[in-house]
Amino acid sequence: MATILRRDALVRGMNRRPAIGGGSIIQRRTFSLQELDEKRGSRERVVILGSGWGGFGLARQLDLKHYQPLIITPRTYFVFTPLLASTAVGTLEFRQAMEHSRSRPGVEVIRAWAEQIDLSKKTITVEGAVQSKDKVGSIIGDGKKFEVGWDKAVVTVGAFSQTFGIEGAKDHALFLKDVADARAIRRRILECFEEAALPTASETRKKQLLHFAVVGGGPTGIEFSAELHDLLSDDLTKLYPSLAKYHRITVYDIAPRILSMFDTSLAKYAEKVFSRQKISIKTSHHVRKVTSEAVYTQEDGEVPVGCVVWSTGLAPNPLLAKALKGKLHLDERGSKIVVDDYLRASFVDEKGSTPWPLDDVFAIGDCAVISGQELPATAQVANQQAIWLGKTLNKAAIHKATEGKPGRVKIQDEKKFRFKSLGIMAYLGGWRAITQSGSAELKGRMAWVLWRTAYLTKSVSWRNKILIPTLWFTNWVMGRDINRF
Repeated sequence: MATILRRDALVRGMNRRPAIGGGSIIQRRTFSLQELDEKRGSRERVVILGSGWGGFGLARQLDLKHYQPLIITPRTYFVFTPLLASTAVGTLEFRQAMEHSRSRPGVEVIRAWAEQIDLSKKTITVEGAVQSKDKVGSIIGDGKKFEVGWDKAVVTVGAFSQTFGIEGAKDHALFLKDVADARAIRRRILECFEEAALPTASETRKKQLLHFAVVGGGPTGIEFSAELHDLLSDDLTKLYPSLAKYHRITVYDIAPRILSMFDTSLAKYAEKVFSRQKISIKTSHHVRKVTSEAVYTQEDGEVPVGCVVWSTGLAPNPLLAKALKGKLHLDERGSKIVVDDYLRASFVDEKGSTPWPLDDVFAIGDCAVISGQELPATAQVANQQAIWLGKTLNKAAIHKATEGKPGRVKIQDEKKFRFKSLGIMAYLGGWRAITQSGSAELKGRMAWVLWRTAYLTKSVSWRNKILIPTLWFTNWVMGRDINRF
């Protein structure tokens, strides 16, 4: 006789296994919405859209006595983005740049895409997310939709990679926004070397395969170029000595100089270091087209390449136009949610009425812009906003519990959110880096020590705090892992 567990409003990810004595049991892999409501109790549910620096940071900050954090995200992990370049070349392993969204007990997670947000009913329509069978690392919807209720909603869906409509960029370039991107880059680098090592590879083919182009001269593009240089000079040159004379790296940027957010002296130092490492920098260059075997620029025409890594800024998340346009106040381009100094989103109707702030809807990170402020689209900003919002919501809950009055986000004595820059830094390869904090500047080996120390201390779990320096040392002594998988 089969034993079947009760089905609630939503039960996903079940499978059957043999039961003792025959029959079958349906195993519950996740939870139902009814169970989620039971866990909630009298607490307010804070639905967080996204598991990046903003969403993951906020979920870890909220007081679980007063709130039920519920993360809705197509990927069930947080990515420590500053370490992605290191994972792409094997300096670190992919797991060292990841933290599971459920790493804090009490934080609920639903793997799904947000489809629509109803501000009056306080519900979010979502579609379950599943792994694509056609492309590794690609996540698609499963076609099954359901509604999730909320008391407070925080939109922190981040942004996508910007390609500016360049022909072929989306199809043939590789990006560096997620762990799946880093895996694809590592795989492609090794594929290029393996093919170039074949006896049948011509001189022209070897030069093309081992020419790596990086489009974008910001910190991400520069750090990846530096990490790639270290991989080529420290490891692959030893494994493929006959190919050492062929590999080269070229950085393309439309701006007149790289690292425009740094002072000129530091940017020039970076160019000098790259020149010694034989990394070619081509500023004021306009990429017009990308194919599987070449980059076409306005200045140089066709340039044969084996791999293109694209890092040219951010594009708005489609959710803003799909689910929030005509509901929340967006900027003129419709690319970001406009929030006030308390990170509250504002309601607007289809007639374009004067926006007025909502006390239960917030937006942080790359998908938000504070009215009257121009903040950089960095992890620093999203992390500080998450911490500030979490503390503010906790104070509101305590005020409600102690005073018996409705909790309000805008507490009389609470200061407005203000971003405090902790400085910027970039790795240049060969154990050299640059850092800048206000008027203070540092470059060279000491800056590299500071760069590594900062990223190590910002790692979330103790597991990664231990494994990261261990891998740094292991790879320094024994070389990087260049296995392709």
